[in-house]
Amino acid sequence: RSFLPHSHYTTDIRSREENKKIIESLYRLSVDIKKIRRLKEWVLFQDAAYVKEIASILQEMGADETTIASILERWPEAILCSPAEINSQRALWQLVCQSEKQLIKLIEQFPESFFTTEYHENQKANILFFQELGLKNNIITRFLTSAPNIFYNPVEKNKHTIETLQRNYLSLGGSDANMKIWILKLLSQNPFILLNTSTAIEENLEFLQKNDFTNHEVLQLLSKLKGFIFQLTPTTMQKSLLFSKNVFKCSDQELKQLVLKCPALLYYSVPTLEERLEGLLKEGISIEQIRETPMVLELTTQIVQYRIKKLSALGYNIKNGTLETLNGTKKDFEVSYGKIQSKKERPMFNPVAPINVED
Repeated sequence: RSFLPHSHYTTDIRSREENKKIIESLYRLSVDIKKIRRLKEWVLFQDAAYVKEIASILQEMGADETTIASILERWPEAILCSPAEINSQRALWQLVCQSEKQLIKLIEQFPESFFTTEYHENQKANILFFQELGLKNNIITRFLTSAPNIFYNPVEKNKHTIETLQRNYLSLGGSDANMKIWILKLLSQNPFILLNTSTAIEENLEFLQKNDFTNHEVLQLLSKLKGFIFQLTPTTMQKSLLFSKNVFKCSDQELKQLVLKCPALLYYSVPTLEERLEGLLKEGISIEQIRETPMVLELTTQIVQYRIKKLSALGYNIKNGTLETLNGTKKDFEVSYGKIQSKKERPMFNPVAPINVED
């Protein structure tokens, strides 16, 4: 039975047929051709590809047949890269990978990041820059896979952004001694800062200062927001602040204290804050309670509903209690829930009885 059905791909220029050689080569590697047709059919219409060569390089690196098939199914464009390009990428990623075994695992999970070869020179310059900056190789590896775009920037652009952050950190009262640690922590938490322009960073910091946040408070917000503040704009922040001020009916000074307590009031958009507030009010929680514990707005409506339901099953009435029990991470909540549960289930007798020891 033939595995090469004639499928036609029409472009604006002319009608073309799938490249039989490419399909045969992929078939021999046990690659699911149907999956490629469904997701990236255009790859099969190319005049030339390096199927055997790419498979051979991956095999050299320790990939078995199943892994190779999985990589090519997930990112068929890999076969359009030349062996020279892939060997260059291999050498580059080995600068930060502990072993080829780790590298193959990363390629299988994030093939797009590895096989995007057109920014090779920028990637190389940025890897060396990050190493000089003091970022550990495992962090750089995480960046390569989860935030590959930052390596596509010319290294000068990333250097300029880092210099802007350093300059602002010092002008806000940060110390030279702590600057490197602060920058590395900020980058580790949110590498996407590097996709922002230096102007956007300056504008956002200026906005906070104009809204009477002291230099120390601005630094505090930067740490709490893990650099996500740079993905906002003065306009969106202004709208969120105005919304919170109207909802909580507070003065500028009180609003500032609420934001320092819960930076989400600055970070989340008005529609998100509205939805979360509405969800809390529907559960019978008052505005006053939310104002006392604004951090509850960091939780999605679904999480709040789930937690209230669990607490209600224990007979805990959230309307009369503190919202602190709802707060925090999943782990924080489980601790609070456990304490309430243990109080309810406390035994009526004393399990510790005196022991008589005979000589």
